[in-house]
Amino acid sequence: MLKQISLAVVAIAFSVNASARDYISIAGSSTVLPFATIVAERLGRNINQKTPVVESGGSSVGKKGVCDGIGTQFIDIGNASSRMKPAELEYCAKNGVNLTEIKVGYDGIVLANSKDSPQLKISLSDLGKALTAKVPVNGEMVDNPYKTWKDVNPELPDVAIRVMGPPTTSGTRASFVEIVNEKAYCKKDAEVKAIGYKAKSCRAMRTDGAYIEAGEQDNLIVQKLQEDKDAFGIFGFSYLDQNSDTLQGAVLSGVEPTFEAIAEGKYKASRALYFYVKHNHIGVVPGVAEYMQEWTKHWGDDGALADAGMIPMPQAEREEMQERMSTLVTLTENDLVNKVASK
Repeated sequence: MLKQISLAVVAIAFSVNASARDYISIAGSSTVLPFATIVAERLGRNINQKTPVVESGGSSVGKKGVCDGIGTQFIDIGNASSRMKPAELEYCAKNGVNLTEIKVGYDGIVLANSKDSPQLKISLSDLGKALTAKVPVNGEMVDNPYKTWKDVNPELPDVAIRVMGPPTTSGTRASFVEIVNEKAYCKKDAEVKAIGYKAKSCRAMRTDGAYIEAGEQDNLIVQKLQEDKDAFGIFGFSYLDQNSDTLQGAVLSGVEPTFEAIAEGKYKASRALYFYVKHNHIGVVPGVAEYMQEWTKHWGDDGALADAGMIPMPQAEREEMQERMSTLVTLTENDLVNKVASK
């Protein structure tokens, strides 16, 4: 009986809150931000639908925010450029939140610099070696001592390592350290393996000034690179694509970051993009279902999202995600463990 009363109180509270918000609230990944904004603006052209409010903050903010609770004081949809982890989904469950995971496309992670400086050509392994917090020296893992790119590899430029990138709350950061530091460097480096250092520990980035946390706004990193010709920045491909007149992407392991190279899987520093929609708000906050469907109008090969730099999914994946939007398949921990919906 007490449980029934409690649920009724929650339902009434949600109903009261719902009357205070008649627009969709979205937050999360700075990489997904420009694409979600395009979709929101297109949906807002409908006179019967208010334009959703889309905010940044990072993938961690999006995934946690959508799981924080039920009621219109909480966001309806969380954007992410790294996939939800089992622990994050457990937090959802504790708060009574059910989610559907929707993959919307793919994006490359680029290391970029000003076109007024030489283009860097570097292996993924050397890039990880330059930026991870600890590296092997004389049989021990020590704080990264490399000051210049040439210190990492004699064939690289004699230029100070100075890279601006996202903080730990960012999905771009999470994907970068997994793909580059952990998998490309630590898991394959003979010295690291000989010491027995755990590859996952390589996800820690340097804190001595070689890597500079520049916040969640990728546009700010773009602006700083345009001002500082010797610095590099890490961000999503779409920001490079939109600033290709002033910036250039580094060639990573022999592959230049281009739309075609990412789409074909040749450019290895790439990841999937997602949003997580809260079941509990569908049908209560106006337009959530319509917002999901709006994505499907623009995510094709010739759509507005591809024009903005997002790499479209194959047709079969698009159809799978459309089906999820209709049936609202609940995301489970088993899905995450089995890496369903990963590239």
